[in-house]
Amino acid sequence: METSIMQSLLDQLLQLPEYALWILFLAENILITISVLLIGRLLQQKFAPVPFTTYRYTSREWFICAVTNLLNTVVTYAGFRLWRSSYLVMDMSVSLFIILDFLLLFLAMDLLMYIFHYIIHKTFLYKAMHGLHHQAVDPKPIDLFVLHPVETLCFGGLWLILLLVYPFNIYAIILYLTVNVIFGMLGHLGIEPLPEKMRNNTVLKYLGTSTFHHQHHQDVHYNFGFYTTLWDRLFGTLQKTDL
Repeated sequence: METSIMQSLLDQLLQLPEYALWILFLAENILITISVLLIGRLLQQKFAPVPFTTYRYTSREWFICAVTNLLNTVVTYAGFRLWRSSYLVMDMSVSLFIILDFLLLFLAMDLLMYIFHYIIHKTFLYKAMHGLHHQAVDPKPIDLFVLHPVETLCFGGLWLILLLVYPFNIYAIILYLTVNVIFGMLGHLGIEPLPEKMRNNTVLKYLGTSTFHHQHHQDVHYNFGFYTTLWDRLFGTLQKTDL
């Protein structure tokens, strides 16, 4: 059977020395962060309801963002090591199952993160770590990366556990990771790029919009979901204005 392009790329990674893998994975995470900050700023400038006021990120925010990038690199490397050791299995085929795997991954991670997010809000963990993220009442793109180190590792751990229990398709994983970054960026824009009519669309009203997560930053008792409003609707934690 002909080796797929993705399999060839992964095989090339296996040939790299350890230090090169760390550099590559760190560069990947830095590139993601830069993209979020730049695209987020452009969206703010385009869709802000009033003339957008330029702001500067503080040295503290940059420091925490850098730590988050390092820890995300650790998670990336851990996932690679698990795959290299055959603990983590990925399907390399190209088929319609890519969509099914993506939907399963999307909803499963949304549920797991909802549960974890709810727990850290309702226990001592809020003051111990999650309160750091909620210092941003009106979030900015960099706040996606302003997280307590333990929280960053916990979210990464949830992701790795899910990959260990089911052999997701590699293309579904890439699609999910892309969507994950997009939702994270939109949730921390501080403005809403979608008009209200579109947000109330039959389908879109079940997705976690910028407004949905912004409201969570303003009232920490509601809207614990990440990608959808499904679990908040099911468990009664959706802010009433979103019903």
